Amino acid sequence: MAILRPFHGWRPLPQYAAEVAAKPYDVLNSEEARKEAEGHPLSFLHVGKPEIDLEPSIHLYDPRVYQKAKENLNKFINEGILQKDQEPYFYLYAQTMGTHTQYGIVGCVSVQEYLNDTIKKHELTRKDKEDDRTNHVRVTNAHTGPIFLTYPAHNEVDKIVEQVSASKPVYDFVAADSIRHQFWLITDQNTIAQIKKLFESIPTLYVADGHHRSASAARMGVELASNNPNHAGNEEYNFFLAVLFPHNQLKILDYNRVVKNLNDRNVDEFLNEVKSKFEIEESSAQAKPRMKGEFGMYLNKKWYYLRPLPTLIVNDDIIARLDVSILQNHLLKPLLGIDDPRTSKNIDFVGGIRGLGELERRVDSGEMAVAFALFPTSIEELMAIADAGKIMPPKSTWFEPKLRDGLVIHFLSE
Repeated sequence: MAILRPFHGWRPLPQYAAEVAAKPYDVLNSEEARKEAEGHPLSFLHVGKPEIDLEPSIHLYDPRVYQKAKENLNKFINEGILQKDQEPYFYLYAQTMGTHTQYGIVGCVSVQEYLNDTIKKHELTRKDKEDDRTNHVRVTNAHTGPIFLTYPAHNEVDKIVEQVSASKPVYDFVAADSIRHQFWLITDQNTIAQIKKLFESIPTLYVADGHHRSASAARMGVELASNNPNHAGNEEYNFFLAVLFPHNQLKILDYNRVVKNLNDRNVDEFLNEVKSKFEIEESSAQAKPRMKGEFGMYLNKKWYYLRPLPTLIVNDDIIARLDVSILQNHLLKPLLGIDDPRTSKNIDFVGGIRGLGELERRVDSGEMAVAFALFPTSIEELMAIADAGKIMPPKSTWFEPKLRDGLVIHFLSE
């Protein structure tokens, strides 16, 4: 079963919602966050990326950074920007990007179910990043940004979402990046009870985006439980903030690669070696992959389609047959010397939201030597890998649109 419970949310008053809502902490670096928050004192980046209010020389993980997050969060509360809902509610959060809309139920999920793999993961976490978010939660006593979860689509849940979304939302705004955000309160006690019961029939949830946040939330739950001699299991710290979307509404974009050098090869040598593993077709336009098993390559101001030779495809291995694995195992590693894409200084990653023009720009500028465009990983592949207890290669999925921080906050104690 999946435990989903309502909570006393702290939310911005409607007139402040658009100003408060901010991109997640991990999609902007500090410099980008400073620019985005400039002239926007209510932006939740002041809580999620509080280093923007300190000297740039201060280390990201300095204790003063977390204290600043707490100070800024308390300021929003004390000034009445954020107010607490008087009863525990669920919420509905819709995001529209172009013609695509996805509807997620906002509630709290169980730390214990995260630990016992009822909530399944598909990525490894880095200790430094996990420690960072754990410290942020510890000092602020809050989950200030939700984890992005998915579940197998369920008709009865869809019906409730349809009913709730037919009413007027409490927030409805279009952000600077043209994403529309709508937010509803689910206050009816019968509807709340229905939602809880329906999720009890869903055996598994999946972390789509937010592995470091969920890991840190679980760590804090365990820490606070061990420090509480009267721990009962129903305290707020046993649950963490999440938005749950049905799997058939999610949009995964391509997650592309750019490489700095050709590993001591010239262009012709490199192309000849690629031809030993892939069919190559030169393209007069951007080579955006049209199907699984096809890649685009931008090299020396030319686009090529690449298709792996049949001998490279291992159909009985759920990881090896992923496009990201084929590219890594048969091109990036053997030809370009990228043994571990997590640590290699020769590779960078570009989310599909930036388009193939960003790949061209980075290669044409001389910063990079070659770029690779991938066909998006499917949500079904992600779920199958999580079900098998396996880990996806790094940078396999790029979800859009991204959740906004600051629309609702969950405190670990009242």
